[in-house]
Amino acid sequence: MPAPAIRVLVVEDSEPFRKFICSTLGKRPDLRIVGMVSDGLEAVQKAEELQPDLILLDMGLPTLNGFEVARRIRTLSPKSEILFVSQELSAAVVHAALAEGAKGYVAKTDARSELLTAVDAVLRGRQYLSRALSAHNSPDATDSETLDRLLRNEASPSLASEKAEATRSHEVAFFPDDAAFVCSFTGFIEARLQAGNAVIVVATESHRNRLIQSLREHAVDIAAAIEQGRYISLDVVETLSTFMVNDLPDSARCLQVARDLVIEATKAAQGEPPRVAVCGEIAPSLWAQGKADAAIQVEHLWDQIAKDCNVDILCGYVLNRFQREQETGIYERILAEHSGVSS
Repeated sequence: MPAPAIRVLVVEDSEPFRKFICSTLGKRPDLRIVGMVSDGLEAVQKAEELQPDLILLDMGLPTLNGFEVARRIRTLSPKSEILFVSQELSAAVVHAALAEGAKGYVAKTDARSELLTAVDAVLRGRQYLSRALSAHNSPDATDSETLDRLLRNEASPSLASEKAEATRSHEVAFFPDDAAFVCSFTGFIEARLQAGNAVIVVATESHRNRLIQSLREHAVDIAAAIEQGRYISLDVVETLSTFMVNDLPDSARCLQVARDLVIEATKAAQGEPPRVAVCGEIAPSLWAQGKADAAIQVEHLWDQIAKDCNVDILCGYVLNRFQREQETGIYERILAEHSGVSS
């Protein structure tokens, strides 16, 4: 008689990443998803109701953060094993999560390659930490600040938030239509310009024009930002032509083009230290053309730029139903090239 399936509750407020988790778990017949929630308080209620064997838990959640959810679940569903899957990577947060009784912690950037391995380890009673956390041996001052923020139940800052992050990020956002794309990018750009950052936009002509209009409607003095060199708007087709060779990106050319842009934009940035943010649809345009491998290579190269040049990057994908439902493997590879998923 076959062993009963492991009952799993998925707690994740990002719909794209929640779908990715469910798709990954779905590859294993011994794992059965019994619930999916996006809110901390609802997670506690579902855990008490379902008494799952395993809970995959995000850290930054509405209503209650991951710490508080884990703390309450330990009492209400004591037999449930908890595996955190989060983009919060500070040592203090990881140590505190384990102190709350979690058996493992997987960085979202490592989830594509490590999630099922982590699940197996936790279900066998072993602790699991993903590769991205290997250097986190002890908390520092920045870690403690992150932990304090989370313990106060404050949400993690995202690229769409009103304040620019102090650290590098390379996030991805998925939109159902052009209106949602423009709305999100407007918020991203407005927040960065208000903080004194320089912003580079690489998009289609239609999106660039609509962004200018939207920013003006938000009372952003975009004309001044352009004159100061703090708003650089580039056509995605022309930009691709500078480094694409035989339908694939030339790594050296791509990195040089990107670095030159960032260096030039940094000269105009007014913050201290001066920072640059990049938002666009270079890789998304390639995927839309059916060049998925090229899109993933471009994402990988821009991730290197984010690290080397300390810039914030937001990649925006407007996905049609076919891409969402039929190209799951590509979708997962795209997710793996980013530090997180932006709301």
